[in-house]
Parts: sequence; structure tokens; C-alpha cells
Amino acid sequence: MSSKEPSKTIAIASDHGGYELKVELKKDLMDMGYTVLDLGSDSLESVDYPDFGYALAGAMKEGKAERGVLICGSGIGVSIAANRHAEIRAALVHDALGTRLSRQHNDANVVCFGGRTIGPEVARDCLKIFLETEFEKGGRHSRRVDKLSDPPKGK
Repeated sequence: MSSKEPSKTIAIASDHGGYELKVELKKDLMDMGYTVLDLGSDSLESVDYPDFGYALAGAMKEGKAERGVLICGSGIGVSIAANRHAEIRAALVHDALGTRLSRQHNDANVVCFGGRTIGPEVARDCLKIFLETEFEKGGRHSRRVDKLSDPPKGK
């Protein structure tokens, strides 16, 4: 995390397709000592994934959490929704290497999982890596991440 004291609050949200994995990862986060800001959903009832991606992005923009976890059936929908917000760098991950690189090279602040595409053990491992891996500040990685925050107009 950053050189300042890291936030101990992690926002988490899912649609119905990610609800069961969200419940498991929320417990894991609490067991690791994090305060969890649970933004829903609260059941397996069908809901719309953009609502949860937007809610998490909004909570992070307001400073309620430094990092976030989003889950839908594939992970794709929530990652698209979250990445519509300039402050968010959401990474859909499937394995340890992709997770580590999303933090080291891309400074991802939201990790996305597919509740139907990743098992709970792999998701747990990826979540731990996401929380423990720092961004490699400086040089090409910082330059590239800065460009994500200020894309060229009209291109």
C-alpha cells in the first residue's frame, strides 16, 4: 500500500452471481483484521451488477475505503462498471501472477473475481496477494498509471 498508514477498511460488493464468494471473502477479510464495508448484494436474488460496481466506486471516491473487491458471475461486468470511474483501476484476476502484476505494475485498487469462474481457494490466495503487494512506484509503471488518470481527449 502507500507509504502512509494503510486503510484497514476494504469495500466489497457483488451481484447475485458473486454473492456466495463475497460471503466467504468478507469473512476472510475480517479474519485478517480488516473492517469490511459491505455494499451488497445481500442474497442470491437477481440484481444488476452495474449498481454494485458504481456503489463501490462511489464509496472509494468518498474515501470510505482505500481498496475494493467486486464479484459478479464472470467478474467482467463489475470490472467494466467500476472502471468507468476515473479514480478506479479495477483488475479482473484469475491467478496469483495476474493479481501480483495488477498491483505492482498497474496499481490496481479494486480486485474483481468471477463467482462462477474462480474457486474460493484461488480467490482467497489472490485476495491476500492483492492486499499485500505494493505498487512499484517510479519509472515506466508510474508514468503509465498516470496516463490512465488523464487519457487523451478525442482519441
